[in-house]
Amino acid sequence: MTNTQSGEPSGSLRPQSSIRILLVDDHTSFRQSLAFMLDREDDIAVAAQAGSVADARGAIAATRQSGHLDVAIVDIGLPDGDGTDIVRILHNAGSKHRTRVLVLTGVSDRFRIARAVESGADAVLDKSVTLAAIVAAVRRLHAGEELLSARETIELLRFAALRREQDRAAEHALAQLTPREREVLGCLAEGLTDNEIAARLHVSGETVRTHMVNLLRKLNVDSRLQALVFAIRHGAVEIK
Repeated sequence: MTNTQSGEPSGSLRPQSSIRILLVDDHTSFRQSLAFMLDREDDIAVAAQAGSVADARGAIAATRQSGHLDVAIVDIGLPDGDGTDIVRILHNAGSKHRTRVLVLTGVSDRFRIARAVESGADAVLDKSVTLAAIVAAVRRLHAGEELLSARETIELLRFAALRREQDRAAEHALAQLTPREREVLGCLAEGLTDNEIAARLHVSGETVRTHMVNLLRKLNVDSRLQALVFAIRHGAVEIK
């Protein structure tokens, strides 16, 4: 049988007692290989596959018409969004049969992982783990076990909340910059010296230094390098 969303083999011919899996990953070769190996397990059936957020939404809707999903294996980095969106959809579905979510990712960004857990992910594994570890995690989740300890969950939730608070503070600080100060910041990202910035903006070197002092104060940093790192981290400028 063929999956209507991806044109790939589906596990829907397996007995309904099998653990029905939704597999979401944009790396086709990895996804297909993992699906093949999971389907070799007697008690696991890959019911649907998707390589994007959009495809995953369609797969969830289509699969639920023919049965429930027991476990979703979801990557965070997807071409049209974030795997966290899929986690949230599954967590908030309101179905009597809750789909447990295993985040399987190569992403090392702790904030993105924390957001996934905050959105309802039940477990997180790195893609470097063995197939046996993935299979074991699937079976444990299906059995109702908690793979994340209460301490791990609390730490990740606290981290996500702290990071959001820091991001809000950064947005507020950046909003205080004048258009000219933003131009100076952009020039810093280009690696220009004070004299080069003055020539670019048609102002004096003293004016450039005044703008620099003001933007350091508004961003609450001590050096131009810190200001640049701050701006890059929060998307205010890009290195060219």
